[in-house]
Amino acid sequence: MNKPVKDRIRHEKAFYNSCYADPFLRSNKVNRFYRLNQSVQDEYRRILLENCLDAKVLEYGCGTGSYAFELAKAGAKVTAIDISSMALNIARARATELGGYNNIIFKKMNAEKMDFDDASFDLICGTGILHHLDLVKAILEIKRILKPGAKAIFIEPLGHNIFINIFRRFTPEIRSVDEHPLLENDISKFKYHFKDVKTNYYYLSGLLAAPFVSLAGSNYLMHLLESLDRLLFTIPFLRRQAWQVLIELSNPII
Repeated sequence: MNKPVKDRIRHEKAFYNSCYADPFLRSNKVNRFYRLNQSVQDEYRRILLENCLDAKVLEYGCGTGSYAFELAKAGAKVTAIDISSMALNIARARATELGGYNNIIFKKMNAEKMDFDDASFDLICGTGILHHLDLVKAILEIKRILKPGAKAIFIEPLGHNIFINIFRRFTPEIRSVDEHPLLENDISKFKYHFKDVKTNYYYLSGLLAAPFVSLAGSNYLMHLLESLDRLLFTIPFLRRQAWQVLIELSNPII
């Protein structure tokens, strides 16, 4: 990433403040695709809920709350950070409106340089956040603040699929100028810092269901295509063509 850090952070703040001020800016163009990703979200949620009871959890790039409320309800002590003050204001207002969420703290913070002590968290999680960051800085910070034996889990978009990249090229207004969907060499960077790196890939043929998500029977079609994807992703080259990856990190290398 060649841009000065301060410029990149300023761009991210401005972009997401504008998104949360006008939520329809992106939703009409991306909702069709994000209706497809229920299976990766379900697996992400399952892993989080299995590991969050009485845990100190950091939600990394929480937006307007994301999973923070669900984790808190399941018994976690949640700290949720974001760079967007607009998002955090909405999240705090939601917590106040719902009531009973004294176990969530929302903080404005740069995820590449956090204020937490070493070994602070039992679980770190985030969706669609790492590809907005300097990945090596983010990995080092995640590694630093994880407790021994703790786990980090993220859902991230991938950047190899030519058709997804064409869509991205023609819809620049719905993403920040500095984001960078992960490539294979980005995935390999995790392996320099964690002994255990688990990756599960999602959505290749499954993307064909996008035009039909509002129709009756679309769930059956998506399940069928996801079953096909599981076969396709046994081939390493085809894994690179996936839309999203679920990344689990544990046992940091000291």
